[in-house]
Amino acid sequence: MQKTPMTGKGLLQLEDELRKLKSEERPAVIRAIAEARSHGDLSENAEYHAARERQSFIEGRILELEELISTAEVIEPTSLSGKQVKFGATVCLVDEDTDKEITYQIVGLHEADIKQHRISISSPLAKALIGKEEGDTVSVPAPGGDRTYEILSVKFI
Repeated sequence: MQKTPMTGKGLLQLEDELRKLKSEERPAVIRAIAEARSHGDLSENAEYHAARERQSFIEGRILELEELISTAEVIEPTSLSGKQVKFGATVCLVDEDTDKEITYQIVGLHEADIKQHRISISSPLAKALIGKEEGDTVSVPAPGGDRTYEILSVKFI
């Protein structure tokens, strides 16, 4: 069974989602199905079909989360060091075309969130950054053409 790298924070988020699905969402959808059944003819009951669809989604997500949690390999960025970019690193970059600075943390696939500046280890940018050091330049293919970034700093926080 292949381990899934993630940060401790990412694992906690998955565990919280699983707990919520099991303790809140699952019981709520069971109640909704029971109520919809009480309305009679199930073949033309949109509420019943919607609740069953929701139940199917919830059960699928519970199975997915249980699998992810059981295969999680927690890597704490604070326990890492060095000058090279690797999983867990927080990397400050400057776009060489626009001079705009941006900071990203490289995290596991299931905890990536671009709005939170967390990019997946399997993203093109992270792949280009892995193994590089402060001062290095990387080129990343993008829809509008290649983007070039200079690494300003690498931290493990």
